[in-house]
Amino acid sequence: MDKAEREAIARRVLAASNADQTEVIVSASNSALTRFTHGVSNQNVDAIDVNVSVRAIVDGRTGVAATNRTSDADLEELVRRAIDMAPFAPADPLQPALPQGGSVTAPEGAFDEATSRADAFARAQICDSILTEADETGYWCAGYASTARAGVTVANSSGALASFDGTDAQANVKMIAPDSSGFAEFYSTKIGAVNGRDVGRRAAHKARESGAPQSVEPGEWTVILEPPAFGELLLYLVGHFSAQSFDEGSSFCSDGLDRSYFADSVTIHDDYAHPLAPGMPFDFEAQPKERLALVEAGIVRNIVTDSYYAKKLNRANTGHALPAPNAWGPQALNVVVAPGTKSSEELISETTRGLLISRFWYIRTVDQKKTIVTGMTRDGTFLIEHGRITGGVRNLRFNQSIVEALGAVSFSKEQHRTGQYSYSLVVPTAKLERFTFTSTTEF
Repeated sequence: MDKAEREAIARRVLAASNADQTEVIVSASNSALTRFTHGVSNQNVDAIDVNVSVRAIVDGRTGVAATNRTSDADLEELVRRAIDMAPFAPADPLQPALPQGGSVTAPEGAFDEATSRADAFARAQICDSILTEADETGYWCAGYASTARAGVTVANSSGALASFDGTDAQANVKMIAPDSSGFAEFYSTKIGAVNGRDVGRRAAHKARESGAPQSVEPGEWTVILEPPAFGELLLYLVGHFSAQSFDEGSSFCSDGLDRSYFADSVTIHDDYAHPLAPGMPFDFEAQPKERLALVEAGIVRNIVTDSYYAKKLNRANTGHALPAPNAWGPQALNVVVAPGTKSSEELISETTRGLLISRFWYIRTVDQKKTIVTGMTRDGTFLIEHGRITGGVRNLRFNQSIVEALGAVSFSKEQHRTGQYSYSLVVPTAKLERFTFTSTTEF
């Protein structure tokens, strides 16, 4: 479903509504994934869906309904259901008028025609390249290649109308050796940029070099976090920049903005137009999204808002609404950490004794306000001695405040897009001087 078709549906919905205020979100997606393990493709899924969601506001009360049917009768019924739901919701005196939107332009590179047309054979070729690398090393591996095309149109009774189309391609693999494993990933809006052989080679290299892992003592370590590890950790900080978390007092920066919380090497933006991860230039209220400095030289400058929290906190609307209503409030969805001046190799060579970490897993929050999380290393943990990687290390469990960890940090000059199922970040490699491990494992 293209932009014109989505916008036509949105207009039909608005015309059918007599609510005080009406908002409609029309999304259409084609997402496909080819999964593999032990030398064969064991799953291929290809899903096409359309979703129409209506938010009806009546006397300050909000009703929401959704459907994936688009006939006139179905859309009229959808509007009726949303309006009928509104009286059951509590009235909110802070409910603002829906925003009027504004001019938006999709960032360069957000949509790639070849990716939008990619079929199972294109994904299978990526998988085959990874499996070939596994065959040549004698390892087995598991992972996937995926492609997606998605379009979103948001319109409301205040006159806002915005549409966006984007594509995505990914490859992800874990390579398994007799007593070790290695991980690699790649993300792009263009399937042509995904080199399966390179992804497989990097994973195999980690599995090989981390073989015969030794145990090290837990405690405070200097760590170098490669982008997948740093991204997984940073994800648990991103929600703190939400105006809802700030207002509720659960954010580390609820104590005040324009204050130094991190080392002066830390600068973080929310930037939908970054070339490594170009995304939607408006939010789910059709409000243009600001390219926003969240942290400048360690000082938290901004939180992200939507129309509700802009009114409640008397701040500007930064265009970061999620589909309403929701439990999370506005969110920064395009987080970018500014790079440093040294290469990843230099960060390693300048480390007397430390750990190089490929990725984390099973991170969970211990203390929300203090940003303390726990988790484990996985798929490639290495000992650094006198500036050299000297071998693999058995996995460790950590217990660490993210804010405290970013109090003494330096970054590589290279940036990479990283992510998993529901997030995407652009980050450099990060060297943290004080990172606390609490125990070791047997693997």
